[in-house]
Order: sequence, then structure tokens, then C-alpha cells
Amino acid sequence: MLRGTHIRPRTTIILLLILLGGAGAVYYRWIWIPAQRLHGAAAYVLPRSLDVMDTTAQIRSVIGHLRAGDRVEVVATTAHWSKLLMPGGLTGWVETKYLLDGATYERGQAVLKSLGQQTPQSAGHTSTSTSLHLDPARDSLSLGELPQNEPLEIFERRIVEWTPDAQAPAKGPRRHDVWYLVRTRSSAGWVLGRFVDLDAPPGIAIYAQGVNMVAWLVLKTVQDNGTAMPEYLVADRIGAQDVDFNHIRVFTWWIKNHKYVTAYVESGLSGYFPITARELTDADYFAQRSPYFRLRLTDDDGHRYQKVYGMFDTIVHAVGTVDGWTSDAIPLREKKPESKQRAAPGKRGHARRR
Repeated sequence: MLRGTHIRPRTTIILLLILLGGAGAVYYRWIWIPAQRLHGAAAYVLPRSLDVMDTTAQIRSVIGHLRAGDRVEVVATTAHWSKLLMPGGLTGWVETKYLLDGATYERGQAVLKSLGQQTPQSAGHTSTSTSLHLDPARDSLSLGELPQNEPLEIFERRIVEWTPDAQAPAKGPRRHDVWYLVRTRSSAGWVLGRFVDLDAPPGIAIYAQGVNMVAWLVLKTVQDNGTAMPEYLVADRIGAQDVDFNHIRVFTWWIKNHKYVTAYVESGLSGYFPITARELTDADYFAQRSPYFRLRLTDDDGHRYQKVYGMFDTIVHAVGTVDGWTSDAIPLREKKPESKQRAAPGKRGHARRR
């Protein structure tokens, strides 16, 4: 035996104990706990379609089908399987990983309901199959598995510090995960950001080239030969990673040339989701309804405030600021904007002529 390669028996035993302990922890966390939580209780189906088997043996037959969200009664569990009571008194087996206990399901539904009145910041799809979590953390409860290319609406972004082993001392720079709060066709929760690809709207996708376009909201639509063309507020994140966005653009539709043009640009922001937009009738400006949008920002001292903008015809006008992030007030204006297109207030923002 080569010198230096001999492993002492005591060392071998210690390594085996560590491996066994790790395997036991994995079994306890991901298999035993979910099985015990489901045993004798109601559960809900996670996949869009789930086959029910007559047995857990290698040779088994499909005796029924369930759909996502179906409520089932679990009457027995094994390490990997759950026995369900079927309509008519029949029983069948499904893999436990495809079921969600009632309490966790209700919490997931509460997240889904909370997004009902909120405006998505962007849209995208999963780049690979990934877990949907109840909270933005790797060890958070799973609400199910999302398949590759699952369409997503994105509402929030959060940066969370992560260490592989919470018991181990920190070494080197701290690691962080980026999480997105998303909504699918029937569920909502958090997914790791690196497993999400954003899909800019086709009309403005060309303006995402070379820029990290992270949000887009429709401000209003205009008619062009009977086709409704949306006009967008777009947010970009250029360079910085600790803010949700630091640059905005407004794209309006030039009916004469049938194309988008940049109506407003502002940089140097420290912005956070959500961006909100709505239409209001403002007698101080125009009689017709005009879109307003508001950004949640921080200044150099970390003070939180909102900056509110109005879009009047093709003019984007910063109308003022509001303290804090919770108010939905519109700042007071002293006078109407000039009819001649001009730059909005602020040293970094400017309007662009068509």
C-alpha cells in the first residue's frame, strides 16, 4: 500500500456514521415527515394528472385518475406511497410526493388569493423543472413541482442569504439566492430566480437586447387601423443586483410609422417592486382619463418614498413624490404641463420627441 493512503479503522467508522446520519436526516425531512403529516388526513393532488394504482408492487395497474387540486382522503402511508379512499369505497395508491397536506395547501391558496388584485411585473417561463416553495427559502415547504416551460406571472423579487450548512462557520463571501414570487395557472409561490426566463412582449422585445428588462406594465392602448396597440412602462436593471430596477423607459406607439418610440427615460433609480399603474381623470391636466404610475424608491440614506408620474397624450410628467411605500395618494400639482413637449422635472429624466 502506498504511503499516505492508509485510512485508519476509526476514521472509517466516523465517516460511515456521518454518512448514515446525513441519510437519516434526508429521510426524516423529506420522506418520514410528509408521510406522517398526510396519514389519516385530507390531502390535495399536485400534478395536473395523477394515475391511481391498485398496488405498490412492481407490476401494477391504473385504476383511476385524479386532477390538480382534487381533495382526497389518505387512509394509510408507506415510505413513498399513500393509500387513498376512492369514490364508491374503492382504495388505490399514489406516490406521496404528488400529494400536499391540507394545512400547507390552504397556505398556498392564501398566497394565490393575495395576488388576485395585484399587477404582475413581468411574465416568463421555467427554464427547467423546479420546485414551487411556500416561502423564499431552500428549506421552505414545497407546494409542488413545476414542469419545464411552465408559464409564469412574476410579482416580486427577493434576495435571500443562503449558506449550505447553517451549523458550519461562515467562510469567504456570503452567498445569496434570488427568488421570484410567481403565479401559475392554478397555484402561486416562490421559485429560484435562476430557473426563470423572462419573456418580454413581442412588440418591445427588440428593446430588451443588451439590457436586462425586468418589468413591463401596460399604461394604455391606442388604435392603429382597428388594432389596439399597448403603450408600455418598462423597468430595467443595469449592472446593480441589489435593487429590483434602476432605469425606466416609456414606449408609445407612433401611429404614422406603425412602430414603438421611446417617450421617456430615467436612470439612477433605486427601485423595488411592485410598480403600479392605473388610469385617473385629472381635471388639472386633461378631461380624459390619463394613466399614472408610481415607483417605490429609496434615496442615498435608505429613506423610502414613491415617485408618481402621469402620461398625458405622449408626454410623461413626474408630478411629485409621496413619503413611504404604503400611500396611494397623488401629489398635488401647481400648474398644467406646457403644451409643448418638454422634459419632465428631475435632473435624470427626459422626454423624447417622436
